[in-house]
Amino acid sequence: MVLEHLGIIADGNRRWAKERGLPTLEGHKKGLDRIKELVGAASKTDIKYITFYVFSMENWGRSVDEVSYIMKLAETRILKYAEELKENNARMLILGSKAKISPKLASALDKAEEITADCTGITVCFCFNYGGEQEIADAATIASEVEGEITPETIRKHLYHPEVPNIDMVVRTSGEERISGFMLWRSAYAEMLFVEKYFPEMEASDIDKILEEYEKRNRRFGK
Repeated sequence: MVLEHLGIIADGNRRWAKERGLPTLEGHKKGLDRIKELVGAASKTDIKYITFYVFSMENWGRSVDEVSYIMKLAETRILKYAEELKENNARMLILGSKAKISPKLASALDKAEEITADCTGITVCFCFNYGGEQEIADAATIASEVEGEITPETIRKHLYHPEVPNIDMVVRTSGEERISGFMLWRSAYAEMLFVEKYFPEMEASDIDKILEEYEKRNRRFGK
C-alpha cells in the first residue's frame, strides 16, 4: 500500500515559540525550515505529493502584526524556495484564494509555480489563504456555469489544481485532533494521524514514522 499523497496540517508554531520564550513570529520562521527538511525526506520515498496547510482563510483573524509577518515571509521566501525546488526537480503548487492577498504576493505565488512547472519529481503543495468549504463552493460555482448538471465528478474537475490526487494520510501536529477544513474533498477517505509534536519539532525521521504507521492501516473506503 503506497502512500502517494501526504497532507500535513502544520500546527503549533506559535506555542512552540511561546514555550521557549521566543517571539511568536520565530515559530513561523522555524516552521518554514521544517518544511524544507520534511520535503527533502519525503522526496527520497515513494511519496509523490506532499501538501502543507500553512495559512487558512480564518487565520486573517489573528493579530495584524502576525498576519503581516506571515505575508512578508511568504513574499520574501517563496521565489527563493521555488528555485531550490527546481534544482531538485520538485514542483510547487499553491492551492487557495487570491482574495485579500497583495498583488505583489499573488504575483510571486504565480511565478513560483511557473519556475517549477517542468519539474517531474515530488510535488510540494501549499494550502495558502485556503478554506476547504470555499474550495468546494468555488468548484461548484464554476461547474454550474460550464458543466450543466453538477455531479461529484464535475466538482472534482474544478477544484484548485484538480490534477492533485486525493490524500492518503493527513497528519496534524501539536496534539490537536481536528482537520480545520483541510482539503475536505480530497480528505474524504484519508487516514488520520495526530502527533503531539509542534510542527517546528518535526524532523526528517518523522517521514519514516508516518510511512510505518500508514502501513499498519487497513483502508477499506467504506467497503
